[in-house]
Amino acid sequence: MHQALLVPEVLLEIFAYVNIMPSTQTKSTQKLLAGLARTCKIFHEPAMDLLWAEIHGLEPLLGCVTRLHPLIYRRDTKWDHSDKPWAKGVEPLSVHEVHQFLRHSPRICTLDIQSEHPHLLSVIPAEAYVFPRLKSLSFSTIYLNHFLPRMLHQCHLLSVDEGLQSFVTRCIALEHLCIYTPVSDDDGSTTDELSLLSDRIHWCTRLVTLSCPILDWSAWKYLSCLPTLLKLNIDQGCIDPPSLPKQDIVNLSFLNITSLSFRQLYEAADFITVMQHSQFPSLKEFDFEAHFLSSEEAEQLFHALSRCNACRTLEEISIVSYDNDIMGPDHDEFLTPTPHLLCFTQLRTLTLISEKFPIYLDNDMLLQAMSSWPHIHTLRIKESDPSSEVTLRGLFTALGPCPQLHTLQFAVNLAAIDIDPDAEPVQHTSLRSLDLEKSKLLAADAETIARIISAWLPCVDQVRSIFSLSWDEVNRHLRSLRVATAPYVVGAS
Repeated sequence: MHQALLVPEVLLEIFAYVNIMPSTQTKSTQKLLAGLARTCKIFHEPAMDLLWAEIHGLEPLLGCVTRLHPLIYRRDTKWDHSDKPWAKGVEPLSVHEVHQFLRHSPRICTLDIQSEHPHLLSVIPAEAYVFPRLKSLSFSTIYLNHFLPRMLHQCHLLSVDEGLQSFVTRCIALEHLCIYTPVSDDDGSTTDELSLLSDRIHWCTRLVTLSCPILDWSAWKYLSCLPTLLKLNIDQGCIDPPSLPKQDIVNLSFLNITSLSFRQLYEAADFITVMQHSQFPSLKEFDFEAHFLSSEEAEQLFHALSRCNACRTLEEISIVSYDNDIMGPDHDEFLTPTPHLLCFTQLRTLTLISEKFPIYLDNDMLLQAMSSWPHIHTLRIKESDPSSEVTLRGLFTALGPCPQLHTLQFAVNLAAIDIDPDAEPVQHTSLRSLDLEKSKLLAADAETIARIISAWLPCVDQVRSIFSLSWDEVNRHLRSLRVATAPYVVGAS
């Protein structure tokens, strides 16, 4: 053995590289580490630490129990949720078997428990802290008493109950907390759970990231004063959620939050109210995803976002409305988000998706927007019924002020081609991905449009479309033009 392998730091560096190597069809990372652990005594401990560092489910630990090993690793055994759970009817662990179960527990840093076999662990004393090195945990609160070391940094909770107070008071180092949202509130329990969550969240004093259901105004006020909090994700989730009392509204300032998202919203009004009464001077990422957003709510959201004191910091905006209303779009109503978003001079990514209302955009508005967003890299505007007034000339003119634009998706008006295909082009060389919808009937042949795109956008190989295959003929001509010009381009370089 080479003498360098006797240096612990060198050995750990080598094993860490093995741990991140991608698995192949013939050899998995786990098998490589297991093989290293069996090689010699010097390799055993560091290899075993990496092998057991991240565990999904309790089955690998239960598989160390002699009695359970044949059952768990039987060919037809399924570890995830199924109609025939393998642990049904199995006797709990004995005192002797607990030692086998805990054989590798001190090595575990990340643990993800989706299945529920609490009866098997009934012999383990409450608050035994059987995973002393655990830093990241995903589980249901039925295992609360066993899996909460005081130095736990990250936790995913599948439910909320009275054990949450014990959880937040014991995990004093908790920095990353994710609590999943209940699906519905048919029995009224969701309201009680969310009230409990809002009350207990005050005990979390070191949170850096938080993902949870909607909170009450008291909890919002607490989080606004939490200096460590950088990322906040609110997931409404349930179809009939409790609402925020209007009489409790307070003005808030989140000085350090850099990422804010509201997702799976069935009722957007409360979240818009939060935005209207909050300041986010450090915000860099904003994500808003609603199942339905009325035109009035959308305009209120755009206005609130422009007034939240993030004009100099916000780099990514995503606002999505997946309309589940069976009624078709009201063509008399348009959304006009662009004027509200001109203030965000550091914007790099903008995604606007509206499945019900058209998003109004014309040549002048697009040019003004691109001039206001010199760092823009990705622009996506998707509508179910495109009605854009942007022409090809308006599109190519607007590309000039944004030299970093890489991905572009929105509707273009091709009722009339307002560019001479033989005119000298002003090429835009950073654009690589072009996704266009036609808001008006095609009035020019596919070859003409292909010639224009080839001349003005030399790095675009094809035009994509989400809603149809309407660009097939254009792309065929575009490929022919690329093949024809390729030898000259290579020779020139």
